[in-house]
Amino acid sequence: MPRLPRPLTVVGPPPDPRPLRRKRRRETTAAWAFVSPAVLIVLGLSIVPVVWSLLLSFQASDLVTPSRWVGLDNYRALAQDPNFSQAVRNTLLYTVLYVPLSLLFGLALALVLNRRIRLVGLYRTLIFVPFVLSATAQGVLFSFILDPEFGAANSVLHRLGVSSQGFLSDPSQALLVLVAITLWSGTGFCVVVYLAALQDVPQSLIEAARLDGAGRRHLLRHVTLPTLTPVTVFLLLWQAIQSLQVFDLVYVTTKGGPLGSTTVIVYFIWEQAFKNATAGYGASAAYVLAVALGLVAGAVRLVRRRGRHRLEGARS
Repeated sequence: MPRLPRPLTVVGPPPDPRPLRRKRRRETTAAWAFVSPAVLIVLGLSIVPVVWSLLLSFQASDLVTPSRWVGLDNYRALAQDPNFSQAVRNTLLYTVLYVPLSLLFGLALALVLNRRIRLVGLYRTLIFVPFVLSATAQGVLFSFILDPEFGAANSVLHRLGVSSQGFLSDPSQALLVLVAITLWSGTGFCVVVYLAALQDVPQSLIEAARLDGAGRRHLLRHVTLPTLTPVTVFLLLWQAIQSLQVFDLVYVTTKGGPLGSTTVIVYFIWEQAFKNATAGYGASAAYVLAVALGLVAGAVRLVRRRGRHRLEGARS
């Protein structure tokens, strides 16, 4: 049979890409119109102040008169300033005391409240309530309670036959009292996080360990604590950052006293920048704190990464 000729296909001109481009351009413009207010807020409240304070740390400025460039003089002065050294020591002591104790108390209370006991919901709420209170309210409350002359704490001690204590007015006690106040309020956060993490502990591991004859201590050591390691690392980093940035409680209760025994780094920064009108000097101290926070975060992340590698190696 003779082959029929193939039908001819008429190929038209290619579609015009300009309408599609205009549509995409309109969509991009509309998207930026919606996003631009948030972008401007982020730039105005975070990036611009960071860059401006960095430049300010290399200047001698009181935020009123024209500033002058001094280079690294502010940082050199910090290295020789005994008040800054004392603030660093106070901050480190506060951190070393507060962070481990908050994790320890938080874990202990979470283990207790993870059981089926009567009114457990009420106990959990009462432990978390102090965390919701602002540091200013806590400071005002404990300033009345710990007042050396009219406070309720010394009244109770007097009834027990114990001599009156200086508390926040005693240089040897003030920082320890601030740690105790912060533990009262900050432990609740650790309790809530640990309680949530305890709900995720695999029950199959617990049952298998119990069948092997493991007691409560062995369950805690070999099953529960290894499972809670990521949460513990998170809380360690969170509590360390919070303790290095403490300010409100110090400002309301002691204002860095007595005799500088409670002057922490952030209060030192505020004092230099706004009280002594040496904003450049305060900005340099702020960047020393920022570097310290970065080192803490990097160290915790490195420890977490090594722990993860060891766990994966043990599994393999």
